Amino acid sequence: MKVDRRVAKSQEAIKKALIELMTEKSFDNITIQDISDRANVNRGTIYLHYMDKFDLLDKIMEEHIYNMSDFCESAAEMDFLESTVHCMEYFENNFLFFSTMLASEGAPYFRSRFLQFNIEEFRKDVDITQGKNAGQREDVVVEFVSNAYVGVVEWWLKNGMPYPPRVMAEKVGELLERIV
Repeated sequence: MKVDRRVAKSQEAIKKALIELMTEKSFDNITIQDISDRANVNRGTIYLHYMDKFDLLDKIMEEHIYNMSDFCESAAEMDFLESTVHCMEYFENNFLFFSTMLASEGAPYFRSRFLQFNIEEFRKDVDITQGKNAGQREDVVVEFVSNAYVGVVEWWLKNGMPYPPRVMAEKVGELLERIV
């Protein structure tokens, strides 16, 4: 089903407005009126698409998790470095969202969802039957790697992406190869 361009444009404006507002004040202090004013739409338009601001935030998070999942499937054919570069570029292209959700403590719930997503992805790569992780507990290795990865992404975003995506991917890749 094709979405009307006007509807898509309104939804994007609403999503962007919420993320921008979250960089300025806490989520709890943001009202639907604030969002509608920033997005230049009326309150009814927001309620046409979302039940409330929580539903809106949840839909934004779901969209990014879905995009990352879809991206990971397409990156499966790439080598590890190239897929990591693409991940870092995705974070860079969606800097406002990720820096708000991860770096500014804007939505602790997103961090836990992002971490869970990475746990599921890294679980596919961890091998405890041979090599450097032989004899380790899979759950411990997966938790360690996932938390390290999320922590490094947070650090990178909090510090204004001090390294380009490719450099960051190379450094993260080198570290992950030591563990995974």
